[in-house]
Amino acid sequence: MLSAKLSPTVTDMIRFDHSHVLLTFHQYTLDKSPKVRKALADTICNALEIHATLEEEIFYPAIRLLNGEEPVIQKSVPEHDEMRSIIAELRMTDPKEVRHQELVMELMRDVIHHVADEETVLLAEAERMMDKSRLRELGTQMTKRRMQLVAPKAGRIAADTIVGFSGSTVAMVAGVATAICAVRHFTKAKHAAHVH
Repeated sequence: MLSAKLSPTVTDMIRFDHSHVLLTFHQYTLDKSPKVRKALADTICNALEIHATLEEEIFYPAIRLLNGEEPVIQKSVPEHDEMRSIIAELRMTDPKEVRHQELVMELMRDVIHHVADEETVLLAEAERMMDKSRLRELGTQMTKRRMQLVAPKAGRIAADTIVGFSGSTVAMVAGVATAICAVRHFTKAKHAAHVH
């Protein structure tokens, strides 16, 4: 119960995810080495895949219960599928190729459009139609599920963050701290579940 009261709301968590992906994208520049560009692209891809899964499993079903006819919710999953298609091609593309940069830019155009719809419509609607305790309850569910999705990739995510943000100390520290906090939170949640 205490974790639900301390949890960020689901809408704040979604906004944080959006900011993280956009921050990472802003680090992706052509003057970076192919190794750094690949690490940044992988960071973006992992973050988007986890984020899409969380929204589809937790946030979207809650919104559909409130307003299943909302056009933004109806197009959200197809937009995620389009992003997954770009991600699949991006992962198979050498960062030295021009196509790698093109795919990152295409992906980010889609993400920016998707984020604008979510932040101006869905998140506002959720905050208008759900009370704070429900938003926190969904945030708690999202945190637990995020830990399950991050745990198998935590080492890779941390390594990509270190390589990708090697020129940006603040962003690198924030990314590594996020990965460490996620693993610690998951470990504490597992321990608490076994104790009770």
